[in-house]
Amino acid sequence: MAERKSYVPGTPSWVDLGTADTEAAARFYGELLGWSAAFDPRPEAGGYGMFTLRGRTVAGIGTQANPGPPYWAVYVSVADLDETAAKITQNGGKLLAGPMDVVTAGRMAVAQDRAGTVFSLWQPGDHIGAEIVNEPGAFTWNELATTDLAGTRDFYSSVFGWGTQSEGGGDHAAIFTVGDNVVCGAHAANPGEPPAWVVWFAVEDCDASTAQASALGGTVHMPPMDMGFGRGAVLADPQGAVFGIGAVNPATSGYGG
Repeated sequence: MAERKSYVPGTPSWVDLGTADTEAAARFYGELLGWSAAFDPRPEAGGYGMFTLRGRTVAGIGTQANPGPPYWAVYVSVADLDETAAKITQNGGKLLAGPMDVVTAGRMAVAQDRAGTVFSLWQPGDHIGAEIVNEPGAFTWNELATTDLAGTRDFYSSVFGWGTQSEGGGDHAAIFTVGDNVVCGAHAANPGEPPAWVVWFAVEDCDASTAQASALGGTVHMPPMDMGFGRGAVLADPQGAVFGIGAVNPATSGYGG
């Protein structure tokens, strides 16, 4: 088990789904990943809900704020949201929303990096982020497809203090670190691949979970294949939100942070 009570600042700590049909999405992910969903009835919560696994929070869900396909959002934990927001604009990024308080849960902002890719920030209050990571049913990786890998490395290193490890010769992919921990990665977007952060969830059996997702109405964007961490696939839920699944080799040191 990989339960968390805190995150080192700069670590991706939370993911949530913005979708037009929260009830249908809750059923899909409940069947696929074993999640339970509970929605906050308070008006100030705006219908936001929490996915849980073994009674621990693993992801969020809410009605999407923007038109277009549903999406999974990545949140990076920070110690001082206002200070980090200032670094974003100083380094060529843009703030789209916030900083704002989320009741007593914490503070958040939504931003774009230098290449225009959207990501979010989270300064924890009562809510630290995901309480389970890096095990089947929980998120285990976040990967950025970008049109400017060199600029991406520079931007995120300047904003979050991420270290970088080259992968694939350094021109195609990079691994980001916080201290000694690997936390996420980036690669040069392939032809036709939209620039975006993609959330990956751990599963026991990638092939079986891919087949199950298809049976539940999902779409296979990349069929299961052997990868550096184990075996992975890229899917979309029935509403169109893209995500990855991976059966992670336990011998893979540090993968997922």
